[in-house]
Amino acid sequence: MIQATLRGTGVALVTPFQNNGKTDLKGLGKLIDYCTDGGVEYLVSLGTTGESPVLSKEEKLEVLNFTISHTRSRVPIVAGFGGNDTAAVIKEIKAFHFKGIAAVLSVSPSYNKPTQAGIIAHYKAIAKTSPVPVLLYNVPGRTGSNMSAETTIELSKVKNIIGIKEASGNFGQCMQIVKNTPKDFLKISGDDNITLPLLALGFDGVISVSGQGFPKQFSQMVREGLKGDFVAARKLHYPLVDVTDMLFAEGNPGGIKHVLQLKGICKSNVRLPLVEVSGGLKSKIKGEVAKIK
Repeated sequence: MIQATLRGTGVALVTPFQNNGKTDLKGLGKLIDYCTDGGVEYLVSLGTTGESPVLSKEEKLEVLNFTISHTRSRVPIVAGFGGNDTAAVIKEIKAFHFKGIAAVLSVSPSYNKPTQAGIIAHYKAIAKTSPVPVLLYNVPGRTGSNMSAETTIELSKVKNIIGIKEASGNFGQCMQIVKNTPKDFLKISGDDNITLPLLALGFDGVISVSGQGFPKQFSQMVREGLKGDFVAARKLHYPLVDVTDMLFAEGNPGGIKHVLQLKGICKSNVRLPLVEVSGGLKSKIKGEVAKIK
């Protein structure tokens, strides 16, 4: 069952860029190896952390195909296919080969702010089209609208929708989702620093940003939480709390890209309208990274 392979820690990979602004596939390869060697359960390509809004269609295809070939089936790969134009998302899905892809992660439509009925219809159309299972993605802080617990519960009944990345930060909503969706419907945290309490509520894992900077520590924390050993999990959780807050202080993925540069994995370059994190924050991040063993 695909759900079992996506339980634990997935990491939302950044897209490394060279100093000239072009994609850095060598850096991406180093990042994939660092994460898989660090013990993460799966990789997520072309999410928001991968700066997908500023990648051309050709670059998206290049990044995804490279991720598939370089990973060499060591771990499953989830691919980001989402947007606020349902027809365009469907067209993009139909155009891709999906060889080596375990599932699709599709974000709730942003900006045009559909009703809950519109969100349901959007996802039903994607689920009907996708040749692989679909994970919902609720992230109100980016989309401008919340996908309610009732909507998630309704969509959990749809064939080919197997779970949700839930990043509302609303514990009441999260509990309703756990309580009222099928047991095999994946409940995945989209907030790194509240992943541990969400595991205690019955979540199945996380799709993490900071986990790619600290894959060994983060993925082990999640495994301990899934086992119910929260004493061991807390020992791994708290050393990461401050640095994780710093990673998002000036937006994502600037912070995590600086961590990856400090570790010699890839450059911290981002594309406009994003800019690198400030010098002061870089110094703080560097100090925290030095503490984490």
